[in-house]
Amino acid sequence: MKIGYARVSTRDQHLELQIDALTKAGCDKIYRDIASGARAERPALNEMIRNLRPGDVLVIWKLDRLGRSLNHLIGLVNDLMEKKIGLQSLHDPIDTTTPQGRLSFNLFASLAEFERDLIRERTQAGLSAARARGRNGGRPKGLPQKAEATACAAETLYKEGKLTVNEIAEKLGIAKSTLYAYLRHRGVALGSFKPDAECA
Repeated sequence: MKIGYARVSTRDQHLELQIDALTKAGCDKIYRDIASGARAERPALNEMIRNLRPGDVLVIWKLDRLGRSLNHLIGLVNDLMEKKIGLQSLHDPIDTTTPQGRLSFNLFASLAEFERDLIRERTQAGLSAARARGRNGGRPKGLPQKAEATACAAETLYKEGKLTVNEIAEKLGIAKSTLYAYLRHRGVALGSFKPDAECA
């Protein structure tokens, strides 16, 4: 059985485009959520996961409609594959019901892991550079200790100027408002990209 999942971030957005495409793709049932990408509370998604059975195929509009973050997406798809549940994305080259599609997803997951390692390396390099310049490189005032690395990575990616704010927030698994808060705490001038990618 084909099961569809549609999500929009706010009530001002509309689900019709996704629902029409999922219906055209042959979905027997479609679950719907209105929730931001970073929010954990997705009642329809949770209900759907509980009801999926081996042999079912989950169909989505795009990968970013399914996962809260890259880590969440990869974990979720791996869980589905272990339960013999397929995943088809209408606008991404992902279809885990085929050997080629499973290979594509595994490559995608490997690239994501590589990207996380790069962010970790940049964070450590930024902190080392800050210490070499005589700065503490500690956590920004007002942020919890666990947010230190994420805030520094956010600054690094923002200053590189290669990704949009939405893309950075998605890659780090945080809300856009949280990203802006991290950047403000680190004294980053918003709205201007700087060539220096080192964290201070």
